[in-house]
Amino acid sequence: MGDDARTVTEERTERRVSLGFLLLTLCLIAVNMRATITGIGPLLEQLTADTGAPLATLSALTSVPLVAWALCSPLAHTAAQRWGINRVLTVSLVLLTAGTVIRSLPFVSAEGWPVATLWIGTAVIGVALAAANVLLPAVVKQSFGTRVPLVTAIYTALLAGCGALGSGLVVPISHVETGGSPWGWRIALIAVCATLPVAAVLWMIHHRRSGHGRGERRAAGASRGPSVWGDSVAWQVGAYFGVQASLFYVLLTWIAPMAISYGRGEAQAGVDTMMFQLTGVISSLALPAALRGRLERWVPALLPALALVAVAGMILAPGGILWWGMLAGLTSGSSLAMSLTLMASRARDHHTASALSGMGQSVGYAFAAFPPIVFGLLHTAVGGWVAPLAFSGLLLVAQVLLGLLVGRDRYVLDR
Repeated sequence: MGDDARTVTEERTERRVSLGFLLLTLCLIAVNMRATITGIGPLLEQLTADTGAPLATLSALTSVPLVAWALCSPLAHTAAQRWGINRVLTVSLVLLTAGTVIRSLPFVSAEGWPVATLWIGTAVIGVALAAANVLLPAVVKQSFGTRVPLVTAIYTALLAGCGALGSGLVVPISHVETGGSPWGWRIALIAVCATLPVAAVLWMIHHRRSGHGRGERRAAGASRGPSVWGDSVAWQVGAYFGVQASLFYVLLTWIAPMAISYGRGEAQAGVDTMMFQLTGVISSLALPAALRGRLERWVPALLPALALVAVAGMILAPGGILWWGMLAGLTSGSSLAMSLTLMASRARDHHTASALSGMGQSVGYAFAAFPPIVFGLLHTAVGGWVAPLAFSGLLLVAQVLLGLLVGRDRYVLDR
């Protein structure tokens, strides 16, 4: 009996150590994921000066991961069912590391290659993140049982917070001098993801210990049932996700160039971008309190109001762009949390919620890829920031209207 009790205790200890190792690995992955893409906006001026490519063209770098997410997100689940979640995530982390290096390769000997490697590396990063975005929440749910909300909160906070820090640190890092010359944007983009190879190695260790992690397969001959792709509520949720993501990526890309044009320094502009994201972390954590009581029905439509005030402030009092960006960040963070909540609350069961999440993210990111480009084209064509900011205002009005629809007590696939 004593031996049996000792065996049970050892198994529990081993289980806790294994979960602790997995949690550390997930946290380290989260630290690096968003940092791979949030540093581009603050460095756009340096990228333009170094490569000679127009600012409006390079601003589309922010949209490349979004296109990759829209195209590849629906394939991640299929790949995991065939090859296993852990194996697919291992490949995605290797690709993420490779894409980060490719993006910064100094191929200056061949004309055009500095720009080409930027696009190629960013595309590889986007494909890698598509798999990670879809599958890491499944790993959390599969491994942590009743602690899923806590682990998800830790993971999400690190994802957003470290992405924000990446925005604030890339410019100071790019100006660090060694041997009389600054490090530049190439080293800066790699430096903010310096622990990514460590995260990949830790995940490989977990993969080796836990196996490939195959998902459940559908039984032969089982009916697939109706698809969320034909459901109007699902499209409304997907559209709401897309519009709110559009505002985030527009401001992520363009707050720094706007701030610089208003006379703020390059490092200050990076801080402006960082604070926009950090206030989003705060508002996303506060959203559950707002969803209690009678206001729940109207919250999706009310959230864009803060950003509408912020956009008006950027037009009328541009000198306060730091504060306007922080106000817009409150809308951005809470709107993302609202979108993810809708993907669960507008489904009757977890199978439908999973399908709705995949469909909503695919549709949403496909739409969100274009507004940052449109914003840049309007700035180039018209000059100044009034016209592109007015375009952002129209996106927020659309979010208000969609919020009125998704706030209703309707469910996906209800007939």
